Amino acid sequence: MGRVVFSHFLANSSPRLATSLRCYGGFQIRRWKRPSSNPQHRLLSARNGSGFRCCCSASLLQPAGPETSPSSVKKRIVSGVQPTGSIHLGNYLGAIRNWILLQNTYDTFFFIVDLHAITLPYDAQQLSKATRDTAALYLACGVDTSKASVFVQSHVRAHAELMWLLSSVTPVGWLNRMIQFKEKSRKAGDENVGVGLLTYPVLMASDILLYQSDFVPVGEDQKQHLELTRELAERVNHLFGGRKWKKLGGRGGSVFKVPEPLIPPVGARVMSLTDGLSKMSKSAPSDQSRINLLDPKDVIANKIKRCKTDSFPGMEFDNPERPECNNLLSIYQLISGKTKEEVAEECRDMNWGTFKSLLADALIDHLQPIQKVLRKLQV
Repeated sequence: MGRVVFSHFLANSSPRLATSLRCYGGFQIRRWKRPSSNPQHRLLSARNGSGFRCCCSASLLQPAGPETSPSSVKKRIVSGVQPTGSIHLGNYLGAIRNWILLQNTYDTFFFIVDLHAITLPYDAQQLSKATRDTAALYLACGVDTSKASVFVQSHVRAHAELMWLLSSVTPVGWLNRMIQFKEKSRKAGDENVGVGLLTYPVLMASDILLYQSDFVPVGEDQKQHLELTRELAERVNHLFGGRKWKKLGGRGGSVFKVPEPLIPPVGARVMSLTDGLSKMSKSAPSDQSRINLLDPKDVIANKIKRCKTDSFPGMEFDNPERPECNNLLSIYQLISGKTKEEVAEECRDMNWGTFKSLLADALIDHLQPIQKVLRKLQV
């Protein structure tokens, strides 16, 4: 029955979805327009959210001339951040800052994943504001709208359409084994867990497969979700690919590309300031556990001063008995732009007081320009 339903939807889906499936990223997502000397004002000007919309077209992409050779086509990357809580240092170093480099060499799609944010209880007005604030942070951090497509997930309805189609061929057992579902459902309690939390990975798969992404930047905690995405792509290609897909107007023998993970060697997982074994998280109950990108300089200095340390002498990377030391050194390495060897040499004989002062100053110097640009965007 699942095959019949899926085939029916592929053959009779909306133009928006059909376009997206038949083309490599079939949406013509236009860059945010630049109406004045400040190019971002249009993106952020609608305070009530009514004007804050994604510009997209469902028209089929037509080549302007001879087909471009595959070797000259940029590989595509898709990524996003939830507009829940404050964007913190882990989001920045683990995702957004890497985007700045990726946008120069890849065809990049960066979006605000607001549909994922409603899988747990939320306030509609706060979510709307957080969505605009997250978009502003993307731009303040250096995402260039002339190089990357920036949009809001819920403004492209094909995300939800494709998610439903993928759900029709996703075995429940595949979802039950997801570690994040088990952890979040245990924290929330059975009465507060909705189906959306269980099917969260299917929506993530839709986000990725919709644009025929070649690579997905992921942290270690998201690798399992990407594996599910790959399995779903292979399952759909097996069930509906080949001649069936060509009859529906598809290109090649596969419905979806099978994406590969792109895991940065450093910065993919920034750890908590209060526990070097736990990931820095928006949902952690203590704000002391994270550096928020909008924290004032005195708050940053105080959080670093109070962060968890150890009683070992000196500073060193990669000692399993010193997770906090390794985390703080890694943060300093990323913020300062120095190599691991340079940081190890510089900080080897420092005590905690000296190093914390060094780290706090580096963080403040790095984040203040971002905060300054953000304030201008929000005026």
